[in-house]
Amino acid sequence: MLIAAVALTVAAGCGSSNDTGSKEPGYAATLRPIITELMKDNAIPGAVVVVKSPKDGDWTATFGTGTIGKDDPMTVDDHFRIGSNTKTMTVTVLMQLAQEGKLSLDDPIGKYWPGVPNGDRITLAQLAEMRSGLYNYTFDYDFSAAIDKDPQQVWTPEELLAIAFAHPVDFQPGEKFEYCNTNTILLGLVIEKVTNMPVADNFRQRIFEPLGLKHTSFPAPADSSMPDPHPQGYAFGTMVSTIDTFALPPDQRAAALAGTLKPGNQTTSSPSWTWTAGAAISTVDDMTTYAEALIDGKLLDTKFQNMRMDSIQPIDPANPAMAGYGLGIVRFGEHQFGHDGQIPGYMTYMASDPDSGLTIVVATNLAAVPSGEGSALVLVKGMLPTFYGADAVPGHDPAQPNSATNTPAASESPTGSTPWTTPRYSSPAPDPSA
Repeated sequence: MLIAAVALTVAAGCGSSNDTGSKEPGYAATLRPIITELMKDNAIPGAVVVVKSPKDGDWTATFGTGTIGKDDPMTVDDHFRIGSNTKTMTVTVLMQLAQEGKLSLDDPIGKYWPGVPNGDRITLAQLAEMRSGLYNYTFDYDFSAAIDKDPQQVWTPEELLAIAFAHPVDFQPGEKFEYCNTNTILLGLVIEKVTNMPVADNFRQRIFEPLGLKHTSFPAPADSSMPDPHPQGYAFGTMVSTIDTFALPPDQRAAALAGTLKPGNQTTSSPSWTWTAGAAISTVDDMTTYAEALIDGKLLDTKFQNMRMDSIQPIDPANPAMAGYGLGIVRFGEHQFGHDGQIPGYMTYMASDPDSGLTIVVATNLAAVPSGEGSALVLVKGMLPTFYGADAVPGHDPAQPNSATNTPAASESPTGSTPWTTPRYSSPAPDPSA
């Protein structure tokens, strides 16, 4: 629900020095005003930013407020819902099970779960790579209306699949890329069937504990609380009003940017409808550790880590440098590998450069900015030219290739193509003819 309000003020950025207490790296003075201005221009309440650079030094900074209208500074210890970054965890466990010989990525999903359209031909790998052709339940109008009516409703994976399977498939298996939450819900069920253990226990034993992620969790479906400390999480619009894109209508966009229209508070809305596609919670420090492990192979053996990285395919074959998607992993432009995640209330980005070791993590307490782009991505795209030059953002987020955006010039693609963007909670805009 959109709520009229007094002007939204974004506090000036407040940055910490690096971990050793020494002088901030030189790039911090460049990034701080860029981030502060982008937050102001896009109505982003608060953000926490981490940059780890073996070459230029490390930097962690907090910006803005955790509660709109209050002097409530963000902290580096804040917890965030990390949305579709959860998908990397789901696919990592799937690949570990394949590595252990407990399943094959070439297995058809029908071997593990009955009733899947084309289930005899869709492989587990195609689900992980977003090339299954299954309908994304997120685009079902009645589903969105139900969430708007009762944000606390607890959804089961079976209920989500029933919604998806009631629709025709979008295309045949392997035919093309299309981001789809249905895929990762199915993979979560496969993990539980093969291990005879809840996904939460798999995540804890296979990822959280080995990496020392003490502030990362995968809550029970009925638990919509947030660990302390945490900022309040906000989102413009409703599930129904943003079913095609997060972008607000022009009049509402102007009001939001002027500060006379507040986003709704989604802090304790149930994430159960995202389950293994988006329900995890973490902090920027844990996400930094995890993003590095995801890229440097701490979670898989050499064979399967190479398989993961080699699986990345351009989402647009005509523009291979733009962005790519593989086995639960995103290539942003040409250098950054990881994922991003958006869920009502929060948006996070975590990625690392395997060549330079540059790792960037951004967490915000707003899902999408009024133009429709994911809030964390707006900041990331403003940051990347400092490290990679003016052409650092050649493409768009593979999680949302079809949506329009209206972000500042710093985040526009130099090629004129659609920039990275994540409308509809990391899902592509639906085909109106479908």
